[in-house]
Amino acid sequence: MKDSSILLQLVHGALTNMGLDAEVIYSKYGFTAKKLHDKNKRFKHDANHAFWHSAEEITGDPCIGVHVAEHLPLYRGQVLEYLFLSSQTFGDGLIRALSYQRLLSDVAQAYLVDEHSDASLIVDTRLGSKLNHHFVVCVMYGMFRFFESITEQQFKPFEIDFTCTESQYIPEYERVFGCKVNFSKASNAIHFDKTVLSQPSRYEPELLSLHEQLADQHMKKLTQQDMVQNVKNIIAELLESQDVTLDAVAQRMNISARTLRTVLSTAQTSFNTLLSDYRFHLAKRLLVKTDEPMDEIVYLTGFSEPSTFYRAFKRWAGLTPLEYRNKNKAIQV
Repeated sequence: MKDSSILLQLVHGALTNMGLDAEVIYSKYGFTAKKLHDKNKRFKHDANHAFWHSAEEITGDPCIGVHVAEHLPLYRGQVLEYLFLSSQTFGDGLIRALSYQRLLSDVAQAYLVDEHSDASLIVDTRLGSKLNHHFVVCVMYGMFRFFESITEQQFKPFEIDFTCTESQYIPEYERVFGCKVNFSKASNAIHFDKTVLSQPSRYEPELLSLHEQLADQHMKKLTQQDMVQNVKNIIAELLESQDVTLDAVAQRMNISARTLRTVLSTAQTSFNTLLSDYRFHLAKRLLVKTDEPMDEIVYLTGFSEPSTFYRAFKRWAGLTPLEYRNKNKAIQV
């Protein structure tokens, strides 16, 4: 499961606004701000735990999540905002945007509950209690700030629910969120007056179709990335069996080899490219991070003959495996 880089870019902006040295926090788990520049990049969600643990440890702030949230830059200029502005009302835009929420994260799954005079935006997660609380706080605060901006400050939550237990900091949370905050609830939720769902948007109907097409294109790319990652995972599983072929991978995916070849071509890659890249990265890691003998590395990377492995590695790296190991191990000393 992954998150869009835009989420990390917003958090990075908040850290900067707070006068914190983001690079010090990142260095605790091997991350650098340079990785944030690509707006289309997605990062494994597992890194969130390391990031927030590092942030809390370095700042000594048990409320670091809500304090970062307080300084988050406003989410702007993305396809989801365009969907809101192209819809007739805020409610129309919200329902439409919820269909594309995976553009921001594979983890959070928000849905609207419309009852009586109130409405609630429930933020469920696929990780349940394993989801980092600071991450949830930032997501929910960022959402309602964004909703405020596109409704001309008409969106005002009157109550916020969190699933975690953190009752001793309620006053600080209520100061930042500006409303009643509850903990130890069954779900994370933003409660608000449902009349705001009828708040008119700028409504640019001639652009709505264009923006939906753009969102669909982004969703299609994510589906393609999922397929590529699935192929990589199967390659890793089959590698030791020496049976890493297009047919074998397609069979594991319950599709034809022809379909798999077409899907990968659409994603601007190929089976041979993925296999070659995986072998190369695995070989580099084994050569530098372990003391495995060459024969074992040949086997682990799925080559039947040492000579074939040596030729392939020299083509990839411009060095023999031994030269690469000696050069990079010397750098680490």
